[in-house]
Amino acid sequence: MFFRKLGNSGIEISAVGFGAWAIGGWMWGGTDEEKSVEAIHAALDHGITLIDTAPVYGYGRSEEIVGRATEGRRGQVVLATKCGLIWDREEGTFHFHADEHGATMRPSAKRIYKNLRPASIRQEVDRSLRRLRTDYIDLLQTHWQDPSTPIEETVAALEQLKAEGKIRAFGASNCKLEELRAYGQPASDQEKFSLLDRAIQQNGILDWCREKNVGVLAYSPLANGLLTGKLKPDRQFGPGDLRRANPRFRRENIERTNAMLDGLRPIAERHGATIAQEVIAWTYSQPGITCVLCGARDAPQAVENAGAGHIALTAEEIEAIGTSVGA
Repeated sequence: MFFRKLGNSGIEISAVGFGAWAIGGWMWGGTDEEKSVEAIHAALDHGITLIDTAPVYGYGRSEEIVGRATEGRRGQVVLATKCGLIWDREEGTFHFHADEHGATMRPSAKRIYKNLRPASIRQEVDRSLRRLRTDYIDLLQTHWQDPSTPIEETVAALEQLKAEGKIRAFGASNCKLEELRAYGQPASDQEKFSLLDRAIQQNGILDWCREKNVGVLAYSPLANGLLTGKLKPDRQFGPGDLRRANPRFRRENIERTNAMLDGLRPIAERHGATIAQEVIAWTYSQPGITCVLCGARDAPQAVENAGAGHIALTAEEIEAIGTSVGA
């Protein structure tokens, strides 16, 4: 497994991380807790050190599963979680309606708010510590930015938590460039990035992070499974699965994407890798990307993801993969 420094934090992390959104079940059609724990154990056994979760992933369930899975192995793990999305009160900036399955277009029992007020952050951190069964968080990230709270107030709260030892470092997520600049020198920024989603290479965020020594955590590197090459065109997604109504997962687009990925198979075969591993390796090989967050819902998926962490693509291979989309 390749390892990198996380910005200026002094924390070292694996180039492939474990993304724990799916194991919370929320927006993924449910979860199997036992398989999720096995997935985390397999990830740790195969060299992954960073686990990234958030309170809103299953309304605390993902953090609880991560806490259970990492108990007794805390020294092996860099725990990253988030703050700033709440559902227990109407305070901050309204984000979206939600139910037990995830986001919904109609009014529902739950309303998700962006809230980065200092008191709310502190409350969230205390709850996260209990769920994660630990007394410190390695990396606390603001999940979505809250326009109702000045960023300087949020940063002051994060700095205070760091001074108290409750967190080792802080970062941001889902930022505009001007918001990220207002954080000064965060340890990290987490953004969507994949072969199909390259906005941060175009909007200046990745360049800014490289210049300022801010680590970049790339989420959805496999585009919710679309870039694994394993999805069948007739795949049916169950209730509560975010892919169910996403145009990317229509039959014709799955067929088109699979055809593109088939063209990359010779590169994967040269490295004794799967298509998914090849795509993961391309993602963490991009200048400025520190770590790629890969979800896994069972042990075999976690082992496959971890196996991508030692693939050294050549410059020619990186270019060929990068120019394959739209070919």
